Amino acid sequence: MATATQWIEGARPRTLPNAIAPVVVAIGAAAAMADTTVTWWKAPVALLVSLALIVGVNYSNDYSDGIRGTDDERVGPLRLVGSGAASPGSVRTAAVVCFAIAAVAGLVLAVTTAWWLVVVGAVCIAGAWFYTGGTKPYGYSGFGEIAVFVFFGLVAVCGTQFVLTDRVDLTGLACAIAVGSFSSAVLVANNIRDIPSDTESGKITLAVRLGDPRSRGLHAALLAVPFVVSVALVLQTPWSLLGLVAFPLAWKANAPVRARAHGLALIPALRDTGLAMLVWSVATAVGLILG
Repeated sequence: MATATQWIEGARPRTLPNAIAPVVVAIGAAAAMADTTVTWWKAPVALLVSLALIVGVNYSNDYSDGIRGTDDERVGPLRLVGSGAASPGSVRTAAVVCFAIAAVAGLVLAVTTAWWLVVVGAVCIAGAWFYTGGTKPYGYSGFGEIAVFVFFGLVAVCGTQFVLTDRVDLTGLACAIAVGSFSSAVLVANNIRDIPSDTESGKITLAVRLGDPRSRGLHAALLAVPFVVSVALVLQTPWSLLGLVAFPLAWKANAPVRARAHGLALIPALRDTGLAMLVWSVATAVGLILG
């Protein structure tokens, strides 16, 4: 039986900024919309959906990778199934419970906003499961970064702005592109670390396809996108430049990648990329609200 501490580690708390950041910056984008009523009570519900989805996908990946043997030689945080700390069935159940929580909270938003959001939610849950689950997981074919960009960038930010205001504007879309780039950068750093074990196990991630040097370049490029967005959002308000306060963190996040670090030495890149994303989102949200 896994301990409570192991279950928490298995939920991969370092990935939580991927769930929190899109909701935070979407709140700022919603508040910046002129002549629009914001339904504030929906913000914590949207945050619950996002958090439940990311913990669910983490447990789902742990289960699917574990039963395939992908995690047998994995470098990095604890894998519940791969390490033998928890049974595959219990980890699968944990994933299902998280997805159920996301579904119920999402249904509340759909009922009070637009019924077609039920379809969006169903696609998000399916995307979370089939990332590493099913007979042909798309995460094993190099599409993980695209999925993260779409689900934790475009869908999470634009979806939150929509349920808060009943519409999405260009500011929300720009913020979605920025957060999606950050989220994809987190996964790129993770997959650079795992190139040797993924290659051996047959998990053909984008990093495996691109190779080590180009993947490291991709990480830097993705980290640059949000700061381009910060400058572009000056058209909305000069306060958007507050997002630039996250640049030193992004530079620090890329440092192990630039230094050609491998294995455990790349874990700070994941942590600091997520932290840079969260700081950028909070600062940008504040800037949009002040503007």
